[in-house]
Amino acid sequence: MNNPCLFCRIINGEIPAEKLYEDEEIFAFRDISPQAPTHFLVIPKKHLSGPGAMASEDETLIGKVVRIGAQLARENGVEQCRLVMNNGAEAGQTVFHLHLHVLGGRAMSWPPG
Repeated sequence: MNNPCLFCRIINGEIPAEKLYEDEEIFAFRDISPQAPTHFLVIPKKHLSGPGAMASEDETLIGKVVRIGAQLARENGVEQCRLVMNNGAEAGQTVFHLHLHVLGGRAMSWPPG
């Protein structure tokens, strides 16, 4: 039976994505509806529904998600970027698999939403 989680299905190769990075713990791919000239997602391969589902043993993994996001931004010519994690539907989360949005390539306004 297939996993219903969209991002788990992307990780498993069931749904195509423009991959930027992959290792044993992390997967990164371009957002299909970019909100900035550079917009990609960095996700742990371990399924966590969002930041609120993290346990203390996930801290190193999520730190790696952030580090890889910043590294990929630099590799894509973006020195300054916005890193966003939404936690829950009211915060704008639409896929319930923890993910880091990395946005850059233009000036960002505040407040964001």
